[in-house]
Formats: sequence, C-alpha cells, structure tokens
Amino acid sequence: LHSAFCIPHSAFFLGVAVLFSSLVPGAWAAPGDPLVLHTRGRNASAQHTNVFAVVERTMRWDPRHTALVICDMWDQHWCRGATARVAEMAPRMNEVVRTAREQGALIIHCPSDTLAFYADTPQRRLAQNAPRVALPAPVDGWRGLDRSREAPLPIDDSDGGCDDDPPCRTGSPWKRQIAAIEIRDGDAVTDSAEALYLMAQRDIRHVLVMGVHLNMCVLGRPFGIRQLVRQGKEVVLLRDLTDTMYNSRRPPHVPHFAGTDRMIEHVEKYWCPTATSADLVGGAPFRFRDDRRPHLVALIGEDEYHTWDSLPAFAGPELETRGLRLSVLHEDPQRPGDFPGLLEALRDADALLVSVRRRALPPAQLAAIRKHLEHGRALVGIRTTSHAFTLRAGATPSPAAGDPREQWTEFDPVVLGGNYQGHHGNDMPTRLRASPDAANHPVLRGIDPAAFVGHGSLYRVRPLKEAATALLLGSIPNQPEEPVAWTHRFGPANARVFYTSLGHPQDFAEPQFRQLLVQAVFWALDRPVPER
Repeated sequence: LHSAFCIPHSAFFLGVAVLFSSLVPGAWAAPGDPLVLHTRGRNASAQHTNVFAVVERTMRWDPRHTALVICDMWDQHWCRGATARVAEMAPRMNEVVRTAREQGALIIHCPSDTLAFYADTPQRRLAQNAPRVALPAPVDGWRGLDRSREAPLPIDDSDGGCDDDPPCRTGSPWKRQIAAIEIRDGDAVTDSAEALYLMAQRDIRHVLVMGVHLNMCVLGRPFGIRQLVRQGKEVVLLRDLTDTMYNSRRPPHVPHFAGTDRMIEHVEKYWCPTATSADLVGGAPFRFRDDRRPHLVALIGEDEYHTWDSLPAFAGPELETRGLRLSVLHEDPQRPGDFPGLLEALRDADALLVSVRRRALPPAQLAAIRKHLEHGRALVGIRTTSHAFTLRAGATPSPAAGDPREQWTEFDPVVLGGNYQGHHGNDMPTRLRASPDAANHPVLRGIDPAAFVGHGSLYRVRPLKEAATALLLGSIPNQPEEPVAWTHRFGPANARVFYTSLGHPQDFAEPQFRQLLVQAVFWALDRPVPER
C-alpha cells in the first residue's frame, strides 16, 4: 500500500519547488539562470504633447554580464527622515543583493565619501585594481541635468529636500554603508569612475541600480544613471528601492512619496526603464510603511475631449496634493484600446478613473477591470465612459490578427446605471441644477450648480436604472431635462460608482466642476475630502 500510493521524496519536493517558483518570481533561481525583469518605460506620443505611454518589456539578462549598483545607502544621513527610510529599505535591498550575487551578478557597493572605512579590504582593492581603459565616453565627476535629453526635474529640491519639520541641520555624518546590506567576497566597493573601469574589465553590459537619492546621487554620480547610459550600458532602476530628497512644502507641493513617484516617471521618460524587487526576490514590491496613500488609476483612451491633457493637469494639483497615489495610463498609440501597465496598476488600485471612448480591450485587461469592481473597488467615469468599451455597430473588435479584443456592451447600464442614447447638438451650453432628492449629497457639498454650465453636447441618458441616484440635472432649450451626474452601486460587493457626462476641456476650467470631481473621487473611495 505504501509503495503504491506514496510519491518519492525527491519527486515530491521537486514538484513543490516548481509550483512555488511559479508563484514567487526569482524564489528558486539557480546560479547562472538569467535575471528576468518585467520593466516599465514611457515613450513620448507622436500625437499628443506631454503624453508618455507606458511601455512594458520582459528582459532576460545574463548575470555574468550584469552588475548591481547600490548608491549611497549610508549608515546615517544628515536628514532624520532620509536616515529612517534608508534603514527601512535596507533589509529588502540585502535580499536583492543576495539573490543577484547567487545568480552570478557583480555587486558594486557605492557609499560615497566613506572609502576610508573600507581601506585595504578585498572589495576595495577589487575596484582600485581595475585597469584604466578607454571608455565609450568621457567620465564626469558629476553629471547634472542634461537639457539635451530631459526636462527639468519635476520636484523642487533647491532647499536640500529635507521633509522633516523643522528641517534638519545639514552635515556629513555618514561613515560607511548601512550594515544591513552585507558586503561579501567578490563584491566591490567604490564611489568613483572605478565602477566603470571594473564594468569594462568584467564585460558588464547590463546594470541594475538602487539606492538614494533619485533626484540627486542616483542620477548624477559617476556610477549613476546618467553616466551609465552615457557609457552605453543597458540600465534598469529598481523603482521600489529608491527615495528622493524632497520637501513636500516645496513645489509641486505633493506628499513626499508622490514626489518620488514623479521622479521615477521622469527617469522612465528620459533615461531608462524601471522594475521592482519582486522580480528578483518574489512577493509584493517594497512599500514604505508610512506610504498609506489610496491608489487612483486614471485610464485615458479617447480622441475627442483632450483628457490626455486635462485629466493629468487636474489630478496633480487636486488629487495628489490631497494624498492620493496616482497612476495615469494612456493607451498604446499604435494599438488603440491596449493600456500597458493596467494589470499591474489594478492589483492594488483603490479607485479607477475612466476617460475612454469606444475601445475594445485585450481580454486580460477587461477582466482586470471586472475583477476590480467585483472586489468592491471604486470607479469614477467622465463623459465618454458611458460608451467606453462598446464599439460602434458593425465595427470589428479585433484590430489585427493575433490581437484579440473584447467589448463590455453592458458596462453602461450594469456598472454605471446609465442609459446612453446619443447626444443633442453641440455648442449649446447646458444649464445645471441639483436633483431635488440629492441636494445634500456629499458629492455636491459646497457646489452651486447655477454658478457654472456644462460645455459640449448634452447626453441623452433618460431613464437611469432604478438603483442610480441622480445628483445633477441638465437642460438645453426645447429639450427634456437629462441627468448629468449620478451615483450607482455595482455587484454583491457594492462597489461605489460615480459618473458624469461632463468632461469637456472647458468644464475642467470651471472651479465648480473641479470641486465636483474631487468630491466624487473621495466619495467613491468612501473617505472625507482632505484639505490641501
């Protein structure tokens, strides 16, 4: 009986290992196995100014030609907040270092201005002894903002970037790299262009970068991103293992972690793609324990109302400043209806803000939106969202062979509680008033509907579904009044849904409309509206 029903131990544990490795990326990588990175970059749109669409790629790097650079993870910083965040990241960084080392990557520790601590160690001599060879480009001691290829930094760090209150006194208290990141045999220690010579000696072609601070040393040091790209290396930043020196009391006046998000986007736009530590050690990406911001994902895919400009311009000053974590996703301009980055973003999204018009989506992306709602998470839709995932009659949902697409034709009635039947003529301002049954609704708090008008055409949506609650009503001459904004609940989990047919570019110029949309987002999140 035992021999007939028992699996040999070796086979059993191999099966468990295979299953576990499929669930936890990098957990069972062996020496010599490629480093597999799921990267995110951003490409500028040829159609729309200031639009950068997410680009996802899977990279497989030979560890023998890969280095991991750890930038300025000091034992102590002059800023207390920076010191605490470094200490919080360091254990996760050490896991990444251990994994990369075991797979065969070169580990280069770069704690600037502390090399006296490492004098005469094998790791220090390894860097010192690298032959000084000709490099692809001259080496600078510091590479500052490169106006030939990047915009100005999106955060103001001119005050030194300390976010503590009161600000800390500057100085140079660092003595060594933080001890939580182990330095082992075969690693190197340097803080100069020695890192580049060592890479040349070892035929290093790919470089992973992590450390602090992204707006300063991670970009500018001789071993930093700007210099590595200049030397022709393929560079990837581990975006969950970095931080910024940014004071949230300075422009753009967003929370500290939002400032870091903006810097990560800057790097993705102008310098290199990013990945997360989960690719190497499994689990979820690292997140600072004080970063408790609700996550709002904005999905933009339409060609008429310029929400590729108006929504990001609204969301930064109105939502990020109120403590939301923001991910803005534009469709791939070469593949309309495909939203790179959506699957990852929706894994921890608290709310989805949609401005999409007549797109059929890849099945996995549409399934992720369904799952988001079925789990009771919020959705806010504006303007063309009433026909976001429904093509015109007769249009094909598959724009190219091998590119399957799906529609969600019942999205408007089932999710939004609406009944879109087209629209009235353009160029007739819509007069607004509060619905008598919803005058005290929190979405309308402090709003005088008579103080502004709706621009663009009035949508024909009567009657709404019975469970929908009309908030704003709109009218034009000689036509029946139509609901213009309402709430609804979706599914057994009662996901909160808000929709408005407003959203014309001129609407975003109306302070009352901006206040309406802010309050709608926070109502959908079931949270009070914070002060800025």
